[in-house]
Amino acid sequence: MSSGRLAALVLLPFACTRGSVQPSAVDTRNDSCTNCRMAVSDGRFAAQLAAPGEEPKFFDDLGCLHDYLAKKPHLPIGTVAFVADHRSGAWVPASQAVFARREMLETPMDSHLIAHADASSRQADPAAAGGKSVSREEIFGPSGPPDGKP
Repeated sequence: MSSGRLAALVLLPFACTRGSVQPSAVDTRNDSCTNCRMAVSDGRFAAQLAAPGEEPKFFDDLGCLHDYLAKKPHLPIGTVAFVADHRSGAWVPASQAVFARREMLETPMDSHLIAHADASSRQADPAAAGGKSVSREEIFGPSGPPDGKP
């Protein structure tokens, strides 16, 4: 076997795990929070960690995602954090999202944190009115959210 073919065979498994990691749909009847084990009952507050070749880790509240990451778990290479846009319910990369805390808003674990795809989605969400901006670092730490990059 030529060295070129051997290299291709060795690298093939890695090629299959490269590329864009996509979020998974949350099943609010069956999926539970990786951190607190409560049901992910309202997808508008949900978050997830997705990694190539791995089952997603769902969170019912941004506070649970924060607490989980604060424990410094080993995250597989290529892990991406996704958050639900509170207004639309769409999954967005946490590295691109904007975050707010609104004390009057009840969230599953009382973090009062919500995410939006961008500032215009936040402005269009009545639930975010009066909320205070929260930096990504406050939720994810100084490294920011996992974004699939080493």
